Amino acid sequence: MQTQVIKTYLLSLQDQIVNKLTRYQPAKPFVVDEWTHKGGGGGRSCVLEEGEIFEKAGVNFSHVMGDSLPASATAARPQLKGKAFEAMGVSLVIHPQNPHVPTTHMNVRFFNAHVQGSDSTWWFGGGFDLTPYYPVMEDVVHWHQQAKASCTEIGEHYYKKFKNWCDEYFFLKHRNETRGVGGLFFDDFNELGFDQSFAFMQSIGDRFLPAYTPIVDKRRLTGFTGKQRAFQAYRRGRYVEFNLVYDRGTLFGLQSGGRTESILMSLPPIANWRYNWRPQAGTPEAELTDYLKPRNWLD
Repeated sequence: MQTQVIKTYLLSLQDQIVNKLTRYQPAKPFVVDEWTHKGGGGGRSCVLEEGEIFEKAGVNFSHVMGDSLPASATAARPQLKGKAFEAMGVSLVIHPQNPHVPTTHMNVRFFNAHVQGSDSTWWFGGGFDLTPYYPVMEDVVHWHQQAKASCTEIGEHYYKKFKNWCDEYFFLKHRNETRGVGGLFFDDFNELGFDQSFAFMQSIGDRFLPAYTPIVDKRRLTGFTGKQRAFQAYRRGRYVEFNLVYDRGTLFGLQSGGRTESILMSLPPIANWRYNWRPQAGTPEAELTDYLKPRNWLD
């Protein structure tokens, strides 16, 4: 298995994204923190806090090993429960300061489970999704155009499949709403063989910056009020709820004895909860509700 070529790509992707985000605010560089994992391997966390554009941003690389795959990683493959494993990936979350710039998440990953007496079982996973507070339709359409383009080389039907999977995965059942406007989500992917499956994972990783940074460029200078910052903090509460209740990546990290600081990097620096609060009808805050449901953004 060509794990070294995957690791080389992932480290390069992390560098590329960190360098691009640093250009927005060179006076506030990322803190780079290298760490080791008790079961083997380790990682490199790159975290920015209190930036002028990005209030908090984390771009993490990890390559860890273990003697037993946790339950969060075997939901679709129960036969692998308890098997030794190797996992590597890049995961990022960006929480901008300006509420007109969406929060975003991207992850690309590779798993290899070692099954005694047979070939190892491997698969790729990942995707990216967008969580706006004051959504603009042209931004959402651009995001999904990039998502669709990332699927073109392996087959256009994959966009619909993985877009629907994203809508289903990033759904807060207790709120009956999506976390944002979606994007792509895929997991347990090896059906095209190693080379093409790896190429698809790379396509997702490589499309993230072209999908996200044009939105940042358009919205980062938009003025905002204290009321809009308060609404952003309120909606960030939903982000926290999803990550702590449903997110399999968070669960995998905690269940596998991962580094807590890196795992919980995804949480926003400021969030709040208000009892039974509803935005007033006809306001921009109420308009967000129309975006928090699965729909075909490219129709």
